[in-house]
Amino acid sequence: MSESPRPNYRTQLKDGRAWRIGTDEDVAWINAVVTDDRSITTSVPPIYAAYATIAFPLDLESGREQMREAEDRFDDALIRVLGAQTAPQSWWLGFLDTGASDVVLPEAQRVLVYGCRYVLVQAGAREAGAWRGNDGRWFTALPELMFPADRSWIVSSLWDDAWAGVGGSADLISALFDEPELRARTERTNPLVPDMWPSSLPDVMHERLKR
Repeated sequence: MSESPRPNYRTQLKDGRAWRIGTDEDVAWINAVVTDDRSITTSVPPIYAAYATIAFPLDLESGREQMREAEDRFDDALIRVLGAQTAPQSWWLGFLDTGASDVVLPEAQRVLVYGCRYVLVQAGAREAGAWRGNDGRWFTALPELMFPADRSWIVSSLWDDAWAGVGGSADLISALFDEPELRARTERTNPLVPDMWPSSLPDVMHERLKR
């Protein structure tokens, strides 16, 4: 009996199975068109019907441990909305390597997106919400970059940002507003808006980041 052909891509073991690790080719469609400014297209390719920003749970007077419950509710709600708007398929999950963050698969090769290093792995909605623990996460436990295999939407949070940019269908953006946990944090935007900074973030964040 002949052996099954080996896949022509790299894999890493986790949870008892091998997961496909992404390459620079898998993110070339992003790098080719994102812009170097403050608009939504800094993180989201200008190819979608609708766009939004979602501010993460943030309370400058509370410690990180006090925010975990709110962050977990946020993560669950966003994954729930994305899953409901996506046909059955795999998702690409990108974990930003800051040197201190949990990249989940530390031995995996990195890809370059937005000029930064990420571990990119092909998994799904369950893994997006479950893989990263409390240690080494920033604002939420979700991957900093997520998009399905068909690229019908993308969610991306850049280094140190307290929000994520979203691109997708008009129905997806509307669904974010329909979700009670996300409604107050979500704002519509588009590539013509020069600065995508969410107005729901406190003014002190502007000062700290010199915006």
